[in-house]
Amino acid sequence: MEAVYEKVIVTKNGISYPFKGFIQEIIGSQSVVDAHYHEYIEILYCKKGSFHVVLNGISKTIEAGDMLIINSMEVHISSSVSPAINEYIVLQFTPELLYTTTQTIFEAKYVLPFTMKTSTHQKLFKREELKDTFIPDALMEIISEDTNREYGFEIAIRTNIGQIFLWILRKWHKKGLDLNLESGLNQINIKRLESIFDYVDDHYNEQISIAEMAQYCNISYSYFSRFFKKMMSTNFSEYVNHIRISKAEFILATSDKSITDIAMAVGFTTTSYFIQQFKLFKNITPKQYRKLFKATF
Repeated sequence: MEAVYEKVIVTKNGISYPFKGFIQEIIGSQSVVDAHYHEYIEILYCKKGSFHVVLNGISKTIEAGDMLIINSMEVHISSSVSPAINEYIVLQFTPELLYTTTQTIFEAKYVLPFTMKTSTHQKLFKREELKDTFIPDALMEIISEDTNREYGFEIAIRTNIGQIFLWILRKWHKKGLDLNLESGLNQINIKRLESIFDYVDDHYNEQISIAEMAQYCNISYSYFSRFFKKMMSTNFSEYVNHIRISKAEFILATSDKSITDIAMAVGFTTTSYFIQQFKLFKNITPKQYRKLFKATF
């Protein structure tokens, strides 16, 4: 069976969110999802029964109290096993949620194990490892926050995801696990990525070409393109537009500048392209975003 690419945009009340949390319940033994993959990171936490998951061709069974991490772009398929009630929490979020608005290499080196398909870190955490931790409660709190959507729920969800993420990283570190990133994230590449991030943050409101960045890094055009795609799981142009849209969100929310002025201020050459890219990233136009944002406060 061929794996299907799944692109999920979580939109509620016209606003796109970089996360989604829900509880999946299945009665009896049956297929839950066919082979698919997606850009977001996924966490499965089994509450009842058991599930069989095939992750990049490797079979894993998660039982009540177990948690499974699914990397960005990893092909997976799942089915319920228990003849009774099978239930798990599903938490999906974009890798960008783990970054601040301006990505830095200090964050990137921690997120890479979740975005590189070649990394072979621990994916399955058994009940014994989790039973005395905050993880189960944090996952339930995320579901509650996403369901009730009280004031500041976005911050609460991001905080909980960050705490879970940190716990996983420190668990790996204490076990001395090899994340298989040495070939991709050596000191030369760390410095190269850091210089790219800094350059984009300083020049996002100007025209930045791949050819210019390749020359800036003293490497060829094709090598730069392959390098950035491998390290960041996105191409350079998409990354720059992500930064520009993030900057535009702030201006939309804090000023009365026209859409055209904002487009020019963050580096887009035309208003129409800015609107197109904003809608692509946020599933809403800049004008609608401003209206919804201001109506919230």
